[in-house]
Amino acid sequence: MEFSHAQLAADLAGLGPREHGFSFIDHERLAHPGPPRPGRLSGWVLSAKDLNDVAGMPTTLGSAKRTYLATETDPLIAELEVAGADIVGKSAAPELGLRVDTEPVDLPHPDNPRYPGCTPGGSSGGAAIQVARGLVRAAQASDGGGSIRVPAAACGVAGFKQSGTELGVPGFITRSVADTALLHDLPLKTPGRWRIGVLTQPLFAGVRVADHILRAVAEAAAALKAAGFEVIEVSPYPHSEETFAAFTRIFSSRMAGLGPQEGYAEWVRQLGRGFSDAEVDRAHQHAAHLPQVLSGYWAVDALLTPMLAFDPPRIGAFNRLPHAENFAEQTRWSPWGSLFNVAHLPAISLPWEVPDHPPVGVQLGGITLADAELLALAHLLHA
Repeated sequence: MEFSHAQLAADLAGLGPREHGFSFIDHERLAHPGPPRPGRLSGWVLSAKDLNDVAGMPTTLGSAKRTYLATETDPLIAELEVAGADIVGKSAAPELGLRVDTEPVDLPHPDNPRYPGCTPGGSSGGAAIQVARGLVRAAQASDGGGSIRVPAAACGVAGFKQSGTELGVPGFITRSVADTALLHDLPLKTPGRWRIGVLTQPLFAGVRVADHILRAVAEAAAALKAAGFEVIEVSPYPHSEETFAAFTRIFSSRMAGLGPQEGYAEWVRQLGRGFSDAEVDRAHQHAAHLPQVLSGYWAVDALLTPMLAFDPPRIGAFNRLPHAENFAEQTRWSPWGSLFNVAHLPAISLPWEVPDHPPVGVQLGGITLADAELLALAHLLHA
């Protein structure tokens, strides 16, 4: 499959924002790209998530009312350009990246190419659409509670959340684990003799997991066992409710210092304002100890779970709900994802083929594994 400026321009012909997932396209750059930039990513044509600035491009932050023309490029995007990548547009995201759908305010709501009429997931939904449609080889994204992995699972592609020191981290949505490793400049190591836990019970919300999703996880577990790994069933750890409370406090407290907002953003802001500094500090302390808690309780090196509990809902399904129920329903859709954000551990969603159905997202998360080790394990499942 070719990924060039000319091919992207041709592929975009006849597609609108609902289909292609771009919030902005630099058509002049596509028509006249100039010579390739030198660097290890030379020749890569990428989009940037529309929460990040690219000089000369509009940034909407997921709302028409928030739109401004960027005069500088965010450092993480500039690093990609220095490495040789060419950023040719912006991918759609929900307002301030606060939800796991992609329905920016007063802007087009992108459609899931695997499930027409349904959400592509979010908040990196536009990026997932572009990769799933084969418009780009990869798209820049970010993940603060599942925002890379949820849309990757919903659109049948790969999405990796690297480890870090904050709830949210930058990353990419890709078509392969090999491309993920290349973009993060990580080696694909030979897997070790690791112990894998399988968790299909929801962690942070009561919800029935769809049968075809459970089948995908069972088949992935069987593949790991056949490859020589010790694979064991595990159950939720005793402090999971405290972990989700920590996630809620850390996630919403980031909005607490802003001025009055509107709609869902204001609800999140008010939620954050309701927590004291001491409560937020305790949430960060819980996060700091969580990796040790998980490794001690489960005694595994990696965890295999579903990424989503059920298929993507219709566009607008979340936003039709009252704000608190919206937040709860997002959690029911992906009741495992935010664990790895709170714990600052790596995790990846991989597409798993099931009969008579679009690919299902299965999640591998590192418990003792570093980023490169987790990608080695993922590559074995999705070579």
